Amino acid sequence: MIRIGKKTLIGVIVVLIGVTINVLFSFLTYSLKLPLYLDTIGTIGVAALCGTFPGFTTAILTNIFCAIFNQYAIYYSGLNILIAALTAYFVRNDLLKKKFLLPLFTVVIAIVGGGLGSIIQLVILGIPQFDPIREAAQSAAAHSRFGFVFYVVIFNICLNIVDKGICAVSVLTIIRILNTINSGISEYLKNLGWKQRPLSAKEIKAASKNKFMGGIIQQRFIITLSVLAVIVTTVMAAIGVNLNFQSAKDEYRNNAIGASKILAKTIGNEDLEKYFNMDKGTPAYFRLQDQMEEIKNDITGIKYLYLFAPERNGMRFLADLDLNDEAGYYPNELIEYDKSMKPIVDKLLRGDKVEPFIEKKKDGWLITSVVPVKDSKGDTVFYVGADAYVYYVSDYVKLYCFKVFLILFGFLLWVISFALWISRYYLVHPINSMAICAEQFIYNSDNTAILADNVNRLSELDIETNDELQTLYDAMKKMTENAVSQMNDVKMQSKMISQMQTGLIITMADLVENRDADTGFHIQKTADYVRIIVEGLQKKGYYQNKMTPKYIADVEMSAPLHDIGKINIPDAILNKPGKLTDEEFEIMKSHTTAGRKIMEKAILTVRGDNYLREARNMAGYHHEKWDGSGYPEGLKGEVIPLSARIMAVADVFDALTSKRIYKEGMPLERAMKIIEEGSGTHFDPKIVEVFLEAKDEVRNVLRRYSE
Repeated sequence: MIRIGKKTLIGVIVVLIGVTINVLFSFLTYSLKLPLYLDTIGTIGVAALCGTFPGFTTAILTNIFCAIFNQYAIYYSGLNILIAALTAYFVRNDLLKKKFLLPLFTVVIAIVGGGLGSIIQLVILGIPQFDPIREAAQSAAAHSRFGFVFYVVIFNICLNIVDKGICAVSVLTIIRILNTINSGISEYLKNLGWKQRPLSAKEIKAASKNKFMGGIIQQRFIITLSVLAVIVTTVMAAIGVNLNFQSAKDEYRNNAIGASKILAKTIGNEDLEKYFNMDKGTPAYFRLQDQMEEIKNDITGIKYLYLFAPERNGMRFLADLDLNDEAGYYPNELIEYDKSMKPIVDKLLRGDKVEPFIEKKKDGWLITSVVPVKDSKGDTVFYVGADAYVYYVSDYVKLYCFKVFLILFGFLLWVISFALWISRYYLVHPINSMAICAEQFIYNSDNTAILADNVNRLSELDIETNDELQTLYDAMKKMTENAVSQMNDVKMQSKMISQMQTGLIITMADLVENRDADTGFHIQKTADYVRIIVEGLQKKGYYQNKMTPKYIADVEMSAPLHDIGKINIPDAILNKPGKLTDEEFEIMKSHTTAGRKIMEKAILTVRGDNYLREARNMAGYHHEKWDGSGYPEGLKGEVIPLSARIMAVADVFDALTSKRIYKEGMPLERAMKIIEEGSGTHFDPKIVEVFLEAKDEVRNVLRRYSE
């Protein structure tokens, strides 16, 4: 069951008010024979307030109702629809808000109304609708080199400037009064068509530019409906013309029969032999021609009237109305039978009654009726012939086609407008709005705040088309709400897992650090230094291909595990207060390979792309040097993993500034100097650069842990 919403009901009421205003003013001017129309006040008002389709509907309904008292009004429906379209265009582009453009609007619709209206009047009526226009045009044409039609158009445009000016001013006055009473009424009426939250001009423009939403559905819908409307219009017009033509042939056939019978009755059955000896100059012949002329004038479509006696070799004409024309024949002139009469020659010779027959001519149809004239004994003496020529109906058919075109043109424009209206508000805007929200879900799937905001925007669309599209909208809204809720749960669980991983990392790192009596807060400080370096590289734009949010997070999370390999180093070596021997140092260096192996085993266990890959790089290569003199593999330059090069700076700096059993901590400035001196040999120059520039942040880290 179709439900009529509040907005639809209000729209119908507004249209009916507009139609009523149009019809009342049109009836008033028509009854009083005023040289004005005033039948577009409601059309302009509805189009200005509600848009194109309501304006079109008002226009076409106005002309249908006005046809009740003015039969020609229906032919102006297309014209009034064009005026509604122009009004909607001016209002949509805020042109009527500029006072100096009101005269331009009036002139434009006056040219359309007056120019096209003049053509309609001259074709259908043959003369202008108003006598003052006709008289003025005739007078002007008589004293000018321009023709009558030119002045009819000019004077009609001038009349329409007055007429449409009155309409436009009246409408704007009414709109201002309405806005004074309620400032939001115009905006409300403008949005009557929306089946959702009305979109702003900016939102509509953004949707139209979207490569996925080019209005394809609307185009297909309009093209399909327009093609169907044109086909139906063409078929109806063709059927109408054909029926009209058949009706005309039937009418002219009956007229030919009637004319021949009347002439035969006029002749009577007395003294028929005189018609064989009648000369064209005799008074009797003139009387006969006058009788024939009177019959021809009284009966529509009669072309020829004549008397003839059938003979074996042809028709002997006794009298012919068109004697003075090229087609006329003299009394007693014998003419061969044409092909249309040859089939009935035997009947004519016998004096039988003959049915009317039709002959197709080059310029039309010739319908012939022959009636026998009998004497008092009942014998056929000669025949009366009447020809009706359907050629004269061609002008009528052209006029009929023009009228059909005018009527169907208005309905065709209305159908196209209806298609635009329906497709725009029931399909295009709702689908585009939902598609934009769906795109936001796709492109912001990892941002729950944006997704939650998008759910609210989707809900605020408030689509109410009362059809399958609304069902889809409701399902999509519920699905997105559930999806965001589930994503929040997943985010929460992921956060908990991440916290557990971080705790596990810290625990593992603490196990190592607690075995080393000299490395107080080493993993915490190096982790802070790594963060400072990574942020500096990102800010500088260095290694942009690597500096993704995931990479940065992986490096920061992996930093505490860089010395995980020390778990394999004996306590005697790890905590030896003095300098290590060469043999002991080789054992100490093995913590890099041991750490790498530990992380590789962990990676195989966990599987997948995770932060442990950078933990492996840091553990295995943080003692490599830029110039290739490091260990365990002597890697050089950018062959050394970036995370390991970052950790190399952080690790050395912390070793320099931290207190050990065998030394005191080095001052910040001196440690920074050593780091700077190692640029290009021990360290990556870019990493050294950003580390030195973050001197204040580094000092804060030192101060925090020293306290």
